[in-house]
Amino acid sequence: MVNGFIQASYFIVAVVFILGLKAMSSPVTARKGIVWAGYAMVAATVVTFFTPGLGNVGLMVLAIVAGGAVAWWSGKTVKMTDMPQMVAIYNGMGGGAAAAIAALEFARGEVHGVVPATLAVLGALIGSVAFSGSCIAFAKLQGIMQKAWRLPAQNQVNMGLGALAVLLGLGIIMSDAPASVLVVLFFLVALALGVILTSPIGGADMPVVISLLNAFTGLAVGFEGYVLGNPALIVAGIVVGASGTLLTQLMAKAMNRPITNVIFTPITGAAAGGGEAVEGTMKEFSSLDAASVMRYASKVIIVPGYGMAVAGAQHKVWEMAQLLEEGGVEVVFAIHPVAGRMPGHMNVLLAEAGVPYDKIFDLEEINADFAQADVALVIGANDVVNPVARTDKSSPIYGMPILNADMAQNVIVVKRGKGAGYSGIENALFYKDNCRMLYGSAQQAIGEVIQHVKALEA
Repeated sequence: MVNGFIQASYFIVAVVFILGLKAMSSPVTARKGIVWAGYAMVAATVVTFFTPGLGNVGLMVLAIVAGGAVAWWSGKTVKMTDMPQMVAIYNGMGGGAAAAIAALEFARGEVHGVVPATLAVLGALIGSVAFSGSCIAFAKLQGIMQKAWRLPAQNQVNMGLGALAVLLGLGIIMSDAPASVLVVLFFLVALALGVILTSPIGGADMPVVISLLNAFTGLAVGFEGYVLGNPALIVAGIVVGASGTLLTQLMAKAMNRPITNVIFTPITGAAAGGGEAVEGTMKEFSSLDAASVMRYASKVIIVPGYGMAVAGAQHKVWEMAQLLEEGGVEVVFAIHPVAGRMPGHMNVLLAEAGVPYDKIFDLEEINADFAQADVALVIGANDVVNPVARTDKSSPIYGMPILNADMAQNVIVVKRGKGAGYSGIENALFYKDNCRMLYGSAQQAIGEVIQHVKALEA
């Protein structure tokens, strides 16, 4: 009777979890979907305590309280600009937990049969890579690792470590009671593989990497759920793994870069040496000039990027947009699929500022409108508006779909300095005749523009 209740509860939880995930596909229902999925996972956790013969209940409760307190505190205090690295480290914790479960099962000698052992090894391998890789992603996003580093024979080392991990895993599968040394060596190699794979990857590819590691974590959890005989873990893990894989593919397509290129041929600062030399000079604009051009425009398209996020300027940007609209200017927002440091980063920031969903358009919806726009205002974005992606076959980002900001009649770029973007690639847009640079923090620059727009209205 109890087991029937638990299994029925897991089934209901799985359905609610999937419905919650489906609701997250739309900005209008995303918050509702997150709440549904959260309550479903709480219910699954509570139901698990009814399992007959369950031991270490006190330790489980202590772990839940400690972990929940840390998550609650960090969720309340983390800045929106730090959200990508929080997602990365939380994702890593999931992969690490799956790997730890597998390690414990191996240590107890409770994995019997070729299929359970194979899935346990796969979950351990994928979970370990996701854990150590996510830790590196966190370090990069947090600024702890300032530069990407690459070994002289990077891809050969990757393949060698991968092959060694597979051989060690096969040894564990074939052994009814694998030696402790074999298990420890397997996990050390798997963790090293995650570090070596992720370390060379630069900021331009980081959103794809975070999504890929998230998919890894989901698959690892699903595999370990099978080993434990827990349907809730199986469903949750496989759904997260499948959705993460789909998101990774969509993002790689948005960059026109196969996932294999992201992993084995990442865009880093060193790659910036490729491409044709950029000719011309950057032409500076004052905040008054920018305010005047936008105030008397018919249509303004705003392209937000990480510079807006790090300055926390989304509220100021929306205030400026409202002032322009009150003066009869049409204002919309254009979002590139990989803008910011993680999927949906810009959408979340704009939603937080109160920008209506019907004013936010993705690349495919808005690109044709740039040619009819009087002004394209680029705030802290770089690679996603770099026209060399269309014209320079020697550029590392050639073929990547970009927002056609350069096709607007006037382009205003808000930028902190004259340096290259996160990927280290010089942006030809900044040197075009129709482009003007408004230097300074986005918070300060847009604040000054707002004051000038108000003065023009008076």
